[in-house]
Amino acid sequence: MRRWLLLLLLCLTSPLQAGSLVVPTADGEEIPVITHPAAGERLFVWFPSEAGPQAVDAWLADQLAKREVEVWRADLLEARFLPLADSSPSRVPAGDVAALLTQALRSGKRVFLVANGRSAIPALRGVRQWQLDGGRDPRFGGVILISSKLFVRTPDPGETAEPFPIVAASNVPLYWLQPDKSPWYWKLPHLLPALEAGGSDVYVRVLHGVRDRFFFRPDANEEEDAMRRRLPELLRSAARALERLPRRERRVVALKAPLPAIGVGKTGNTLKPYRGDPKPPALRLAALSGKTVDLSELRGRVVLVNFWASWCPPCVHEMPSMQRLADVLRDTPFEILAVNMAEPPEVIREFL
Repeated sequence: MRRWLLLLLLCLTSPLQAGSLVVPTADGEEIPVITHPAAGERLFVWFPSEAGPQAVDAWLADQLAKREVEVWRADLLEARFLPLADSSPSRVPAGDVAALLTQALRSGKRVFLVANGRSAIPALRGVRQWQLDGGRDPRFGGVILISSKLFVRTPDPGETAEPFPIVAASNVPLYWLQPDKSPWYWKLPHLLPALEAGGSDVYVRVLHGVRDRFFFRPDANEEEDAMRRRLPELLRSAARALERLPRRERRVVALKAPLPAIGVGKTGNTLKPYRGDPKPPALRLAALSGKTVDLSELRGRVVLVNFWASWCPPCVHEMPSMQRLADVLRDTPFEILAVNMAEPPEVIREFL
């Protein structure tokens, strides 16, 4: 009796049993997939970011499976022997994602692609390829994006960021989970009109108080840990929102430019000419006290203008040295103006 009781307890406390399958591509390659079965009517095909699969992915998939959402974790980069780099997701053939989507739809479930970081690029290209191949299955629910990076590269100072052509050539239901402590948060107004121009229906949910990679950061703070625990329900909520969209025929949008790839390697660390307007805008902003600070009124003094944010580790790390500098030069015509990057006053006060 005790043996059977122990066996029952082990079964109840062990993690959900994951499986595996291999999805063949049109050119004979194979995409490895880890499956987390569930009894519900939804299936998420999960694409990790350019950083590759993370340990938390299995936990997240198990949490979704407990909520009756089946999860397939597909390693697109491994299938093509691509390194973990910013440039790699853009080199994944669109047909690979189209093959995964076709295979997932054979399950009879409502299928959603979930793409993190730069994996949004092959996800959107793959949906378009599936549409070009005649894909019209109404059980395809759409694409859920997390902290997606849809620009070809980080622009040089003074240049406008260039979105991938697939942004304007996508016609798909989209739900975007975007951290507000991300530099890409400020690019949303530039991207959303391009997505909508192609016919995409776009939901955006801002995740307040967290940074990119919040659910697998080694330096995650309490807010990011809390948001990680919420992520399974956030993803289910995204699927429900997309399911409420009316089903309609989606035409395939023409690409207006070739599909670029991200250049290999990081941006160079040598000096480059600034291509923008060298004349800075007037700096006249409100202080926490309510008083207006005007840089022009400090003419004749040496002024160090420091731009910072509480979510920027280098900014925070340099604050003690800034204070030491201010102390040393206290009796000289020297000022430091610390300009916060658009955080709410209550966040700044709590941080200080």
